Amino acid sequence: MSNTVVKQKTLQNEISLTGVGLHTGKDVTITFKPAPENHGYAFQRVDLEDAPIIPAKAAYVTDTQRSTNIEKNGVQVNTSEHVLAALVGLGVDNCLIAMNSPEPPIMDGSSKYFVEAIEKAGIIEQDAEREEYVVKEVISYVDEESGCEITLIPSNEYQVTTMVDYGTEVLGTQNASLKTISDFKKEISDSRTFSFLHEIETLLDHGLIKGGDLDNAIVYVDKEISDATMKKLRKAFEKDAVTVKPNGILDNLTLHHPNEAARHKLLDVIGDLALIGTPIRGKVIATKPGHHVNTQFAKKMAQIIKKEKRNKVPSYDLHQPPLMDVEQIMSMLPHRPPFLLVDKIIGLTDSGVVGVKNVTMNEPFFVGHFPGAPVMPGVLQIEAMAQTGGILILSTVPDPENYLTYFMKIDNVKFKQKVLPGDTLIFKCDLITPIRRGICHMQAYAYANGKVVAEAELMAQIAKKTK
Repeated sequence: MSNTVVKQKTLQNEISLTGVGLHTGKDVTITFKPAPENHGYAFQRVDLEDAPIIPAKAAYVTDTQRSTNIEKNGVQVNTSEHVLAALVGLGVDNCLIAMNSPEPPIMDGSSKYFVEAIEKAGIIEQDAEREEYVVKEVISYVDEESGCEITLIPSNEYQVTTMVDYGTEVLGTQNASLKTISDFKKEISDSRTFSFLHEIETLLDHGLIKGGDLDNAIVYVDKEISDATMKKLRKAFEKDAVTVKPNGILDNLTLHHPNEAARHKLLDVIGDLALIGTPIRGKVIATKPGHHVNTQFAKKMAQIIKKEKRNKVPSYDLHQPPLMDVEQIMSMLPHRPPFLLVDKIIGLTDSGVVGVKNVTMNEPFFVGHFPGAPVMPGVLQIEAMAQTGGILILSTVPDPENYLTYFMKIDNVKFKQKVLPGDTLIFKCDLITPIRRGICHMQAYAYANGKVVAEAELMAQIAKKTK
């Protein structure tokens, strides 16, 4: 897994598209606008008073019957998935999507035209780092009634696989996979939405898909077409003649891919899971996905991530080679076993440091603390965090071996969980204020088993060794 820092991205310029809403049939203009760091995705209804903004978050999902619709304070945005998929597929993190209608233009039923517009606007890098949720264990959601299932497993990058099966001969079973998000434009973006003929009839009877035509949706014919149905279709799509081609598709549409239906479902999954609000590093396996199961899974993931963020638990790949091993640490710190309490350094920047300690039963501090119930003393957890912070402050001088670090102050100490033999402790220290005159003021945390076990504010000073 790469440790390369990835920066957030937004658009370089605004860009607008015009078209027709699928269900409303109304003309609509959609404008993609640059947005600041950590903004994420949000829609803005510029046709309404005060131009209200609806964040693209799973918590605001209200209806998933035919598309993914979100609503906040009574303000709706419908069919959000194709737009969001385009932004995710191009690696855009922050964007404000302004519309003068509740529904974006359907275009050709895919994300193709949104992708082209975003690329034309330009994509620029921002200063802030992109925060990803790194999948460490299998997470799944199953809808027992429909048999739909989404599973998320660890992977080195964001990948998606979909399988669709509607029990129809004309469509059959289809699969699609996206091995890397950078292939979205080429492999997935032009895959159009699809429907079955019996669904089209129902929608027409209810006065929907007013903006639909045979160019923005693939219609699979899953029944015999009566003369009355043919007449209804000719009128709805304003065509003199409607035919069924040998591949079972209505009229003269040419498939972009043999498995275009599965690819479009993959597109929908990407767009719906954008509502999590945090990029995912993991592989999504979606069996018979739909907007309902997609958004339910998005809600589940959003809650998991929110809980982890509340616990302030960072994610690190402990299998990667360390930045500093124990010998390198000892060349910098004066501490020696058994009082050296940091095994390796796995992260180091100008403002923060991350260290690791593998706690074994052989630690001398377990002797007598406590017989039959060994627990790592809290004072040593603080000492370990201080040693980790010592690496940070000593990294600012060219000859750290000639300096010593001294504690000046410890504030706001909290112990939240016991540390036991077998635990892997991760220490994270970040500067509260810049280092001045050799004084380092930092916020320190210790984590184990996905939880905060201790935290404290530490202040230390480095001083040159006296000969």
